This record gives sequence, C-alpha cells and structure tokens, in this order.
Amino acid sequence: MASSFRTPLARARGLGSAKAGVSHWKLQRITSVSELILEIWFVVQLVRMVGSSYDEWVNWFTSPINASVMAVWMVSLFYHTKLGVQVVIEDYVHGRAMKIAALLALNLVAVGLAGASLVSIITISLRG
Repeated sequence: MASSFRTPLARARGLGSAKAGVSHWKLQRITSVSELILEIWFVVQLVRMVGSSYDEWVNWFTSPINASVMAVWMVSLFYHTKLGVQVVIEDYVHGRAMKIAALLALNLVAVGLAGASLVSIITISLRG
C-alpha cells in the first residue's frame, strides 16, 4: 500500500543510470546511417553487375576497395543488429539468468556471424 505513494524519483532509484543508454542510442543512430550509405553502395554495385558471371563477381571482390567496403558493411550490419536485439532483450526478458544467457548468446551469434562473413570476404577476395 505504501508503494503506491512513492514519488517518481523514488520509483526510478536503483534502475541504473541513463548515461549508458545515450551512448547505445548514438551508436544505433551512427550504425543506421552507415547501413543506409553502405546498402545504397551495394545496390548500385548489384545494378552495375546485373548479368555478370560468377568469375566477374569474384573479380569484383578481388578489388581491395570492394572487399574492404563489404567487410565494413558486414561489421556494421551485425553490430547494428546486435544493438537492436539487445534493446529488445533488455526490455522484454525479465528473469536475470535468462537475460544474461540471452545477451551472451546474442553476442556470440553476432560475433560469430560477423567473423564468418569476414572470413568469406577474405577468402573470396584472395582467391582471384
């Protein structure tokens, strides 16, 4: 009964600082802008390469610029995805153990997929 008379400040105490949330928000915005730019770049490349053979695509990847931009895009993509899913987990997973397990799994999957993407890009780019 007494908890219904708590002030907003009293209800907010112990919930943590908003300082980490601001940097998380900024990183999400920065990666979303980088995603937009890199996805436009990729769509332009796709349109330019319409009808190209497999060998032409491999040659495209052997360019250090194309391989590097693709690698940056993959890192940005998986980091942005990780940030977004992290917010969902923090907001909707309520059990402490389950939240920690979900965040750990998220980090492992994001790093694993980003690493696999980078290995694939490097393998294809060095193949030519």
